[in-house]
Amino acid sequence: MPQFELILPKMGESVAEATIIKWLKQPGDQINEDEAIVEIATDKVDSDVPSPVSGKLIKYLFQENDTAQVGDVIALIDIDGDEERQPDSTETPVHEIETEEASFVEEDNIDLPIEEEIPGLAHLDIPAREEENSTIRNETSARFYSPLVKSIAAEEGLSMKDLDSITGTGAEARVTKQDLIDYISKQSEKPITETEVATTKAPTVEEPKSDPFTPRETEQAVSVDSDFSSSGNDEIIEMDRMRRLIADHMLMSVQTAPHVTSFVETDVTSIVKWREKNKASIEKKIGEKITYTPIFIQAVAKALRDFPLVNVSVNGNQIIKKVDINIGMAAALPTGNLIVPVIRKADQLNLIGLTKAVNDLANRSKTNKLQPDEVKDGTFTITNIGSFGNIMGTPIINQPQVAILAIGVIQKKPAVIETEFGDVIGVRHKMYMSLSYDHRVVDGALGGMFLKKISDYLEDWDFDYEI
Repeated sequence: MPQFELILPKMGESVAEATIIKWLKQPGDQINEDEAIVEIATDKVDSDVPSPVSGKLIKYLFQENDTAQVGDVIALIDIDGDEERQPDSTETPVHEIETEEASFVEEDNIDLPIEEEIPGLAHLDIPAREEENSTIRNETSARFYSPLVKSIAAEEGLSMKDLDSITGTGAEARVTKQDLIDYISKQSEKPITETEVATTKAPTVEEPKSDPFTPRETEQAVSVDSDFSSSGNDEIIEMDRMRRLIADHMLMSVQTAPHVTSFVETDVTSIVKWREKNKASIEKKIGEKITYTPIFIQAVAKALRDFPLVNVSVNGNQIIKKVDINIGMAAALPTGNLIVPVIRKADQLNLIGLTKAVNDLANRSKTNKLQPDEVKDGTFTITNIGSFGNIMGTPIINQPQVAILAIGVIQKKPAVIETEFGDVIGVRHKMYMSLSYDHRVVDGALGGMFLKKISDYLEDWDFDYEI
């Protein structure tokens, strides 16, 4: 029977490789057209790769945890018919990628739990790391090591000699990611000698630093400053790749931008009562559940149009004013990591369009259907810490953006209400909003006025508004 070569597809302009997480089919299994055959992961998003043909899986050319490049042949499939089908030039090539399974944590009403720390991730345009230092790049070995294994080894400062000493449990005795993690864990449990302590804690002043933001130096700083010790009962958890990316990105952000945070308390009584009144009819009318998230996004988009100097990024001494308003929603994943899907040109969408966009991104995230391009190019980020019952927070800016908004929990509070008959005390629905901004380009006046404008738009909500 003719064979079809399954290609790792292109998954976005900035994604060149992927990691094989799990093969969903085994050699000899029958496969239907469009049936998922393998789970892959990139540094941005996890997804399934469907088979474009029906047939029988002959073999896969990459093992789980191996990393493949876009365009690589990752599996061979026996197909029915007399002619061998070759990938069409318009078909997306498929590639193996290693990453963790991830999906949005979401409530039934599609409100996204949005965290104050922004990943990255999943959702961040983080340049490919130059972690394979000269030790790994320049040394050779008779053994084969996947790019992922080499990358982790370089991160941990291991030499090729160290890699060669590891007993591999993979196919043909290859060293897998787990083998490497186990090796690193055992190494970390070794007692530190007095010489090592002296060397670590007293670096010479003349010792050069290639880059203050490199992950390796960050790890060294943590190990030096924390006087790490562990009892036999402590659990050591290795950071996965996504968590390391988030850690690096957050550290880079606070070291790059001087963070300032402003706060405002907002009365959202009209919005709460409007939603309670209309949510059933809106769902029946447009087939979508209405949540607070699209309402917040609409107010932010309007305020960004009023204050375009908040919708910018910084390049050295240059301020780059963005034409599009692309708003990201920082969402927590079940693994504890984060992802930020982006609604592009949010200011050009009405409330129905925003509602459909929010729900679509949320629903597809739960089945790992987000595309890498859907978690990049954000110009402003919103994080809903109120989903966890938090009142307020000081979120970290998602570089290269210059501001991020945290939305606190909505609470009933007694408040003074001005009426034509005088002031009265009444119960109002209120929440705090906090804006962290980059003080290099956003001063307190601009940040404060922008935050107040968002609050004004929310407080001026028309209770009689109809969709």
